[in-house]
Amino acid sequence: MNLQAELSSGRSAYRILREADLRDYLASLPSIVTQLGGAPADWSISEVGDGNLNLVFIVKGSSGGIAVKQALPYVRLVGESWPLPLSRAHYEHLALVHQARLAPNLVPAVLHHDAPLALTSMELLEPHIIMRKGLVGATRYPRFVEDISTFLARTLFFTSDLALSAAEKKQGIADFAGNHALCKITEDLIFTDPYRIAEQNRWTAPYLDATAAAFREDLELHVAISRLKLKFMASPEALLHGDLHTGSIMVTDSETKVIDPEFAFYGPMGFDIGAVIGNLLMAYLASAGHERTAGERATFEAWLLETIEGVWSEFSRKFLALWRSEADGDGYPVSLFAGEAGAARLEAERQAYMARLFQDTVGFAAAKTIRRILGLAHNIDFEWIADEKQRAICEARALKLARNMMLEAASFTTIGAVTYAVRELRHWQPDFAR
Repeated sequence: MNLQAELSSGRSAYRILREADLRDYLASLPSIVTQLGGAPADWSISEVGDGNLNLVFIVKGSSGGIAVKQALPYVRLVGESWPLPLSRAHYEHLALVHQARLAPNLVPAVLHHDAPLALTSMELLEPHIIMRKGLVGATRYPRFVEDISTFLARTLFFTSDLALSAAEKKQGIADFAGNHALCKITEDLIFTDPYRIAEQNRWTAPYLDATAAAFREDLELHVAISRLKLKFMASPEALLHGDLHTGSIMVTDSETKVIDPEFAFYGPMGFDIGAVIGNLLMAYLASAGHERTAGERATFEAWLLETIEGVWSEFSRKFLALWRSEADGDGYPVSLFAGEAGAARLEAERQAYMARLFQDTVGFAAAKTIRRILGLAHNIDFEWIADEKQRAICEARALKLARNMMLEAASFTTIGAVTYAVRELRHWQPDFAR
């Protein structure tokens, strides 16, 4: 039975679960009962979802706990006026299965999936916290670079034409092609709405009114973002997480877990890498707004810059190592690059490929930054800065950086150039602050 038939046949079975419903449902699953332990009546259940789309429950029994995620038939952030297909839960589950195979121990283990209910039960991540919250609190995570670079390198390489046959790659694209409603959200909220008048847009007014208006009139910026949008829509390079910001990563000092891949689809690799780097850049520029005394976050900010550089450099190193040792796909057939001369030419092409990928990464990082300041869904890096003028100053710095990165991506040839640029803006003052 295909996905649409499965969901159609089970549509009458779908219902939004509340605490009592969920307790009864989980009590009917022997493996979950064993996982939780104790009597179902004694389980603690709390709804903790703070995202934009779904219900998330934490369930604990005498022996353990689980996380349960249920897709809602609409955007939770907006309400029933913005419907969304429940099938996104299927694509999230499918992505988690692929990611667990390719990057073991870097995603939560799936314990149970119910397609008609659009519900997935997963490993409870404790004492992990959402990375974005930790960054607001100036917490450093020593494992992050190692883990996220491994996740990116392995999930992107092994779902690309460098590792797959053409038939395998096309089947992968087909498997996720139905997730177009989630892609449409990205196409609108990241690549279109911040650059035009849109009902859902908001920004820190009145301080950013002039900047928002300038972005709506900036035709060079409109060309640049449209090129990125076209690449997003027309370049199925690899299986993407699709929403890889610091709110989709849970961390401790010793562990990193990537969560919430419901936006998964085959797209340009730089989109996932740029999402990580863009969110770290925002964390750096938001940091000043969380200072209580000058310089108290300097050590944290230095770590952030090192982390930004490390994400790209370690990803690049690992991706290239995989390409050199695991390239069984139909892209760049080894038979065309025989002998020393062929090997040298292929290595030069690898370096050129990575340079192009870095340019994509820079542009997508900029796009992810702009949408978080001028679009619908903002992030707590900036939103938790209580003083609105100080928040707007931090956001203006980020917008200045992002505009430069998007329009002048070719001038950023190294990750060090990116960290230099953001460091130079740390104390820059917009006109409204002077």
